Amino acid sequence: MNLLRRQLPLMVAMVTGLLFAGQYYVPHPASEEMLTSVTKWMQIIGGFALVLGITSLFTVHAAKIRRKEAGWGYSVILYAGMLGTVAMGLWSEGKEAVDGATTAFGWVYSYMMVPLQGTMFSLLAFFIASAAYRSFRARSREAAVLLTAAVIVMMGRVPLGEYLIPVSGDLSQWILNVLNASVRRAILIGVSLGAVALSFKIIFGIERSYLGGGKE
Repeated sequence: MNLLRRQLPLMVAMVTGLLFAGQYYVPHPASEEMLTSVTKWMQIIGGFALVLGITSLFTVHAAKIRRKEAGWGYSVILYAGMLGTVAMGLWSEGKEAVDGATTAFGWVYSYMMVPLQGTMFSLLAFFIASAAYRSFRARSREAAVLLTAAVIVMMGRVPLGEYLIPVSGDLSQWILNVLNASVRRAILIGVSLGAVALSFKIIFGIERSYLGGGKE
């Protein structure tokens, strides 16, 4: 049992990890064909994972509705929205009909999904503004520089700010294209090195949390 639950998954992860790490550096037709086949299998497995995730989601919210826990009405809305959208998608077969007219599924996407996404991002803007207000207080020289740069960028990205301070547009572009780009590259390099290190830990069995039992 320990072989099936622990050793076999670790062996599969190690073999496939090393195999496809080497595949990237082998420009051979057989190597490319193997990658194409495995990519198709990943899509199939992803479909099964999607079904598993939806089943788990429905089970959790069904329990909330049955017990009438706090917020169970939102679970009912979730059920209605998901089932209604799936039904309309199967019935409409896409967002546009053959003649280019908007279908019922397209109407749901354009007039319900898109406004809801806009609402979520607008709510997120308030949290970002609140966090920026707390973070950008000039308590030190570094914070003062950050506050000044943030004000310049915000003024240069809106027409009113560029109208009031014409030079703010050029300064904003310089900050974004020069200073911000260098910092972004450093962050991406750090993230890439972290991803490589985590990949090696998974391949060689050091990181085992994906097995569901921590590192034991």
